[in-house]
Amino acid sequence: MMDGSIPAENGSVSSDRDGSALIFLGTGCSSAVPNAMCLIQQSDSPCYVCSQSLSIPPERNPNYRGNTSLLIDYCQSDGKHKYIQIDVGKTFREQVLRWFTLHKIPQVDSIILTHEHADAVLGLDDIRSVQPFSPTNDIDPTPIFVSQYAMDSLAVKFPYLVQKKLKEGQEVRRVAQLDWRIIEENCEKPFVASGLSFTPLPVMHGEDYVCLGFLFGEKSRVAYISDVSRFPPNTEYAISKSGGGQLDLLILDTLYKVHKSSSCIKI
Repeated sequence: MMDGSIPAENGSVSSDRDGSALIFLGTGCSSAVPNAMCLIQQSDSPCYVCSQSLSIPPERNPNYRGNTSLLIDYCQSDGKHKYIQIDVGKTFREQVLRWFTLHKIPQVDSIILTHEHADAVLGLDDIRSVQPFSPTNDIDPTPIFVSQYAMDSLAVKFPYLVQKKLKEGQEVRRVAQLDWRIIEENCEKPFVASGLSFTPLPVMHGEDYVCLGFLFGEKSRVAYISDVSRFPPNTEYAISKSGGGQLDLLILDTLYKVHKSSSCIKI
């Protein structure tokens, strides 16, 4: 699946939608593709993947990929659309300029974070670019769902996005307005974002780190898991046919080489 694509029911890629849809904003690794070093220090036999990534428009290019991210275009029963973003990585701004404009996405209504690594959160500052403009930050904050572990880390990385009140004498600066909401790393503790229910799917991202995937969908059951090296038994059961029921779509981010903190597929 390429960046900017929408999976259709028959497995092909569709750009037209009337109801709900999934838009893959990013399907690349943490450093994204192309790799800058491949392009600025080219060898006698340049890397085909990175070279091709600049020669074909991104919407038709399987080798131009941003940080892993999914946008859920959720069409509610009344026909109104809500836009739920999973992860806001280093390439978020570029993804907005490329894919929000292509697919006519007008805003982000909710954000869900899988974990607090750079490729999932370093675009948080740019959330202000998809919020209404207010020099005094007098706007409704965007709900953002995150585990307590990730929240503690983000409070250190982005204190100005987390603090609720200005310190005495501190000047008002325009920053993203976020409504931080803690979710549990527990398959039995679902939550609701913009009217759509999500079940957290804890997975191991390396043997010392828990990352979250998510199970969602009303008519179709979708499991989205971006960073995983191993499935704990409770999560494996939650997405199994004998557990939560048959999945209609499993979205699993993988690498092509063996990696200690991510799954891989041998080809």
